[in-house]
Amino acid sequence: MTTPVPPGGDAKAPHQLRPVEVKRLNREWRRVSEARLALLLDSVGQPFNVGSIVRSAAAFGAEHLWLCGSTAPLSHPGVGKTALGTQRLVQASTEASALAAAKAASAAGLRVVAIELASGAVPLHEAPLDGDVCLAVGNEDHGCSAALLAAADAVAYIPQPGRVGSLNVAVAAAVAMAEAPHGTAPSLEGKNVANPMAMLLACAAVLEHAHTPRAHIFGISMGGMIAQEFALA
Repeated sequence: MTTPVPPGGDAKAPHQLRPVEVKRLNREWRRVSEARLALLLDSVGQPFNVGSIVRSAAAFGAEHLWLCGSTAPLSHPGVGKTALGTQRLVQASTEASALAAAKAASAAGLRVVAIELASGAVPLHEAPLDGDVCLAVGNEDHGCSAALLAAADAVAYIPQPGRVGSLNVAVAAAVAMAEAPHGTAPSLEGKNVANPMAMLLACAAVLEHAHTPRAHIFGISMGGMIAQEFALA
């Protein structure tokens, strides 16, 4: 995979991609992304968080969203404000409980990985994210329910070396989705080193979620530089 270079341009100099180049880059990523990705939202109550998760899910190619418990419905006006129309790009269904959704995900051939600061959880970069995965995130205050944690195939947490104890659920979901398409990197597993490509993409998602000026340019440029540097094919 290579990043388009404008006529007369320097292949080594990063530039903001034009819309047609972004579409081409995204198509190339889709060709090399064979694993299936889905999300389970366990009582994510704030509509703005749900909308942000939906937008990230559409960006990372999630095929399905399970909305459980008291999760805000996609029809809520607040969801639309942060989803920005991306609801049409993902399939979603509602379940009365996260346990029922986890069973549905498993029946669909997906490994359920809950993202939670819980006993027995492994660092996200060591989690079993290879293959078809359903990532589960929980309520803003209470996290994933006990029933969901018991039903999950694995539980992972996002290492946070700073002094803040937790992440916003929408940001956490974006970080996990950025990691999932690449799976567990064998050369990094067990070395307490995060997948660098995933972390760079996650940084872009965090900046955009925080409405940092020109964050989208960072994301586009970072994606282009990664593709150019690694020349994925």
